[in-house]
Amino acid sequence: MAENPSNPGPTERPLHFIESLIEADNASQRWGLADDSGLPRVHTRFPPEPNGYLHIGHAKSICLNFGLAKKYSGRFNLRFDDTNPAKEEQEYVDSIKRDVKWLGGDFDDGPNAGGVFYASNYFDEMYEFAKELILKGKAYVCELSAEEVGKRRGSPTVPATSPYRDRPIEESMRLFREMKIGRFPNGSKTLRAKIDLASPNFNLRDPVMYRIVHESHHNTGDKWCLYPMYDWAHGLEDSLEGITHSICTLEFENHRPLYDWFMNSINEGRTPDGSGPWGRIVHHSQQIEFAKLQLTYTVLSKRNLLRMVNEKLVRGWDDPRMPTISAIRRRGFTSRAVRAFADEVGCTKTESVIDIGRLENAVRHDLNKHAPRTMSVLRPLKVTIENWPEGKTDELDFVVNPEDPSAGTRKVSFGREIYIEQEDFMETPPKKFFRLAPGQEVRLRWAYFITCTGVEKDAGGNIVAVRATYDPATRGGDAPVGPDGKPTKKVKGTIHWVGAHNAIEAEVRLFDRLFAAEAPGERTGKWEDDLNPNSLEVITAKLDPALASAAPGDTFQFERLGYFCVDPDAAAGKLVFNRTMTLKDAWAKEAGREANG
Repeated sequence: MAENPSNPGPTERPLHFIESLIEADNASQRWGLADDSGLPRVHTRFPPEPNGYLHIGHAKSICLNFGLAKKYSGRFNLRFDDTNPAKEEQEYVDSIKRDVKWLGGDFDDGPNAGGVFYASNYFDEMYEFAKELILKGKAYVCELSAEEVGKRRGSPTVPATSPYRDRPIEESMRLFREMKIGRFPNGSKTLRAKIDLASPNFNLRDPVMYRIVHESHHNTGDKWCLYPMYDWAHGLEDSLEGITHSICTLEFENHRPLYDWFMNSINEGRTPDGSGPWGRIVHHSQQIEFAKLQLTYTVLSKRNLLRMVNEKLVRGWDDPRMPTISAIRRRGFTSRAVRAFADEVGCTKTESVIDIGRLENAVRHDLNKHAPRTMSVLRPLKVTIENWPEGKTDELDFVVNPEDPSAGTRKVSFGREIYIEQEDFMETPPKKFFRLAPGQEVRLRWAYFITCTGVEKDAGGNIVAVRATYDPATRGGDAPVGPDGKPTKKVKGTIHWVGAHNAIEAEVRLFDRLFAAEAPGERTGKWEDDLNPNSLEVITAKLDPALASAAPGDTFQFERLGYFCVDPDAAAGKLVFNRTMTLKDAWAKEAGREANG
C-alpha cells in the first residue's frame, strides 16, 4: 500500500549535533565499553553550583544530559560544583535534588543512575594535582590582588605581566602548603597556572587555580580555607567521575582550551601502564558546548533572581511567577511538558531567544490531554431559574476529559440557583454578544437552555442577580430534535456554571507573566522597570464541589477559563488554586493588535 503523504505518521527527528558526536564516538569505541552492558560507554553529568534555585534554563541542560544517558544506555551524574563556600547553602542543594528528580533525571535510582557527587569531596585529590603542576613548573603562587591582576591583564596586542611568574618551585610549594593551613588572609595569595601571558585567549593568561576563602563550607565545614576555581575543578571532576561527554553552554567555549591544558598538563609524564614518572594517565573527558535556553519575557540571571527574592518583589524562590523549576512546578507545569518543550526547541550551537509562548503552549498541550475538566466560576453572578421547583436538584452527566475517553463521566448537580461568570451577562449587550442578556437564550454547559427574564440591582444600580427560565426539553444541553431529525432551535452561546446549593468557596490566584516586556530592561536598562503590575490577582471563587477533595499539586481544566492546580503550601484546611495557564495565549493576541496598530 502506498504511503499517504497527507498523513505520513510519526517520524523520528534528525539527530542533533551532540547525538551525532556521540554516535561517532560509539562507532569508534572511543571511550571503551560499559562494564555492565557491553555497550559503548556514555557518561554525562549535570553540574550546578548550589548558590540558588534552578531555573527553566537549567531544565534544558538536565533534559539533555539525562536524555543522552538514557538514549545510549549510559550513566548520568548529579554533581554539585560547590567550590565557593561564601554563596552556597544546603537549602539550594536540597532544592536542586528535588528539581532534577522531578524532571526525570534519575541520578540515584534506575538503570541510568550514576550517583550524587560533590566537587568538595575531591578537594584532596585536586590539591595533590595542583602540587604536581607546581613541581612540573606549570603553576606558581602569586601575591597580586585581584585588582592588580586586572590592571596587568594587558590587551589583545599587549601581554599580561606577573612579577611572581618565575618564583622558584620550592618557594611556591612552601607557600601553597601554608595557604592550605590558613596562614594567610583572604585575597593575599593565589595559585596561578603558568601558561601564556600573551595568549589571544585571555583565559590562558595565567588563570587563577586557587584562592583563599576563610568561610565555612556546607559540606566540608572548616576543613579548607583554600578553594579551587571552577576552571581548575571542572576537568578534574569530570576525570575522577569518568565522564565521557562534558556538556556545557556556549560561554564556556573559550574555556575549553584551558580545560584541555589542565588535563594535558596533568597527563604529561604519565603513561597508560603507570610506569611514567607521574604514574598512570588520568581520564580526559571531551567538553562540548551548546546554546543555552533564553526566553522572552523572562530574567534568568541567578543574581537577579536572588535580588527579586531578597527585595520581596516576589514571594520567594518558588513564587509561581518566577522562572525557577520549583516555581513552575508549584504553578502546575508538568515535567512531561517541560521535557517535550526542551526536545522541541532542540540542541544547537546558535544563540537565540525562544518565545515563551512555545513553553506555555507545551504546557497547554500536555494538560489538555491529561487534566480532568471541571466547571468553576471565578467572578460569580447568581442566576435564579424561576420555573425550576424549589428544593429540586438534577444530576447531569459531565464528561471528565473529552481528550481521554477512558476518563468517563461524572455527575454534576443542577438546582434552582446557579452561579455564572459576571462577564457572561450584559444588560445592554453589543451586537454579536452571544451570551446571556435580557430576552436572550443560551446553553448551560451539560445542563439546559435558559432565557434571561430580568435582573436585580442594588441601591447603586449595580446588577447583583439575574432571573431566568429554563427549557425542560433541553436537558443535557441539547436542543430537542424535530420530525426531520434536525434541532428545533439553535443558540449561539454556551456558558459554564456551578450550582449555588453545593458550590464550594476557595482562594484562586490568577498568575500571569512576571514581566510585561519581551526583553526586560531593554528599554531603560533596568529590568525592574518592566515588572508586570498585573502578574497576580487574588480572588474568591465558586468551585465545583468535586474539587473539595483535590490534593496539593492536582491539576484541572476549569472549562473556558484555563488550567489550575492546587497550591501545595496552602494552610491546613484551606483550598487554594493557582492558575497555571489560560486556555489561549492572550499575549499573542495583544502582540497582534499592537503590530496591526
